Amino acid sequence: MINLLETATKAKPRHPEKAHRPDTEVLRKPDWIRVKAPGSAVYKETQKIVKENGLVTVCEEAGCPNIGECWSKKHATMMIMGDTCTRACAFCNVKTGKPLHLDRDEPLHVATAVAKLGLNHVVITSVDRDDLDDGGAQHFAEVIFAIREQSPNTTIEVLTPDFLRKEKALEVVVNAKPDVFNHNLETIASNYLTVRPGARYFHSIRLLQQVKEIDPNMFTKSGIMVGLGEERNQVLQLMDDLRTADVDFITIGQYLQPTRKHHAIIKFVTPDEFDSYKTAAYSKGFLMVSSSPLTRSSHHAGEDFAELRAARAAKLLNNNVLAV
Repeated sequence: MINLLETATKAKPRHPEKAHRPDTEVLRKPDWIRVKAPGSAVYKETQKIVKENGLVTVCEEAGCPNIGECWSKKHATMMIMGDTCTRACAFCNVKTGKPLHLDRDEPLHVATAVAKLGLNHVVITSVDRDDLDDGGAQHFAEVIFAIREQSPNTTIEVLTPDFLRKEKALEVVVNAKPDVFNHNLETIASNYLTVRPGARYFHSIRLLQQVKEIDPNMFTKSGIMVGLGEERNQVLQLMDDLRTADVDFITIGQYLQPTRKHHAIIKFVTPDEFDSYKTAAYSKGFLMVSSSPLTRSSHHAGEDFAELRAARAAKLLNNNVLAV
């Protein structure tokens, strides 16, 4: 007998809201965007730890091209609050739909995995949970507290949703004292209606600004993808907007199209153009800039955090010298 429920489950598309969209052309990747397939012994060990603790990683769910490199160093970005997002961004490969209830044991499982992996720095991100009164802010805080208890020397970076219309949610996360607060703009303002329709550009800018108002010493970070039809002057304006919010660190990477139903790649940005964006960003006052075709928010996050702290220390020292 055919199991109709099982058949329906298997047939359910990962992105039901995109199922009836016309296919878009998938451009051939240039040489500078290619990566090696994963498979090292350490990669498999990381994979085993993730699975044994029942964790979801953005590395897998978003189809990150750097998974082979990162997992071979035991670096994995934990995605909390399930694998199903309440929004349907045109660029994202994370499953869309109605999420399950929060797993109250998840903070412990994440903390255990962080300890087993021996991470010096960990990135915690999540799906959007518009269905929750606080957008999942308290769950973020509980994950931070659990990691601090098991791995007190591990620095913690959060990559949060925008907590749109979730009053006081931001304060809950910031008051849990992560070392870095990251919230990605993803793209330029004029692309939001087509690329990130559930979000609001200036709300995201204000969110990052509020982090500094609550805790002026907390590092803030944001990232964008290029290749979505933006012009250079629009990217430079975005940089100015982030600096107005006193954001410390910007990441810029190439958008890669997950499927033919997702937003098309308009252009592959060259390495020279990425270098030019890096030069411009530093000239605008960012403490740290990562700009390359394969840059992602969590790629090299630990090494970048060490450089970020060193850059702030050097800036403070220079300011003190000038003040004397």
